[in-house]
Amino acid sequence: MYDIVVIGAGASGLIAAGRAAELGAKVLLLEKNDRPGRKLLITGKGRCNITNQAATSELIKQVHPNGRFLKHAFSVFSPDDMISMLSRFGLECILERGGRYFPESNRSVDVLNALLEYNRAGGVETWYSCRADRLLLTNNTIEGLSIQRGSKLSKVTSPSVIVSTGGQSYPATGSTGDGYKLARACGHKIIPVRPALVPLETEGDIAQRMQGLSLKNVKASVWANGRKLADEFGEMLFTHFGISGPIILSLSRLVVDEMLSGKQPTIVVDLKPALDEKQLDKRLLRDANEQGKKKMANLFRQWLPQTMIPVFLDITGVDPEKEAHQLTAAERKKVLFQMKNLAFEITGYRPFKEAIITAGGINTQEVDSKTLQSKLVKGLYFAGEILDLDANTGGYNLQIAWSTGWLAGESAVKQGASLS
Repeated sequence: MYDIVVIGAGASGLIAAGRAAELGAKVLLLEKNDRPGRKLLITGKGRCNITNQAATSELIKQVHPNGRFLKHAFSVFSPDDMISMLSRFGLECILERGGRYFPESNRSVDVLNALLEYNRAGGVETWYSCRADRLLLTNNTIEGLSIQRGSKLSKVTSPSVIVSTGGQSYPATGSTGDGYKLARACGHKIIPVRPALVPLETEGDIAQRMQGLSLKNVKASVWANGRKLADEFGEMLFTHFGISGPIILSLSRLVVDEMLSGKQPTIVVDLKPALDEKQLDKRLLRDANEQGKKKMANLFRQWLPQTMIPVFLDITGVDPEKEAHQLTAAERKKVLFQMKNLAFEITGYRPFKEAIITAGGINTQEVDSKTLQSKLVKGLYFAGEILDLDANTGGYNLQIAWSTGWLAGESAVKQGASLS
């Protein structure tokens, strides 16, 4: 008999188990892998962008589809609280641009080790290679769960279960949607899941020809049916299949949803967002006049990265051997237009195994935002990516995991105390 069983030893599960144990509960943490935190280890390219220093109001703005659901969770356990908690277990953090926190060591394994120490300090019992088979209910109240270890099925008794099994992104780490099945069997509605923060595939070979090129300080916009839907400023990357990088990943959630609704969105990149069309045209004209004897292929080096020049010459039809003073007004207008409106037709998006996060999941209308307890089943709680909540890049998704894990662990203890 355990006071609380937590399913999933990822970011939210480790926090939930640690907090519940810290408050005096007898906690069992179940993990189907043979070790914990496999997805946590690969976040931030192995550095782990722990959180963001943004205020609660800004955190809420970064979350889709209903950031306000997390207002209480963020206030109960904030980014500062997370940094302080890690410091208690010997991990110091550094603040980088964009308000992003990383471990001072630049090693995600150190974040995991601090969380494991938190669990050990509270006496959390952890079973690895152990899968939750189904939740056991009596009169819509949790009484425990059936688990599978090897080929054996057995029962664990507990009045509280926290499901923190993650979503479906990076399934090789164990995020294969198991929690959705458990919740669905209890009557919960699952908002259709799809990849978010995911690279995009583009038509033609323009992006592929610039593979490996990273652009900074550009603006990318999503267009569909002749209407601009959103834009982001920052960095992007060209790949062998299309486009990626921070601003593309942030826009991808909207792109995926547009495609699922039957539309074909376009990403339009402004390579010179600091200049309006009139200012940029003046610069192009001035450079062409002042360096009239230069061949166009060489003049383009002042305007664009080297990898981009052959592609741009092809798109605009400008002869690379032409001298700059021979550039016609019509050709200059083409160059100007492409610099401000480099368009990529989106033909698809990469699979879950390449998506940073999952959109969709447990319908938050069926979950109490003050406790994260199910409104359908007493004693059942949800935390982390399994909920229909996802955020932009910058440490926000991990803060969702920390805050919801903490709140679920604390709430389960309080509910148990009220029952005893």
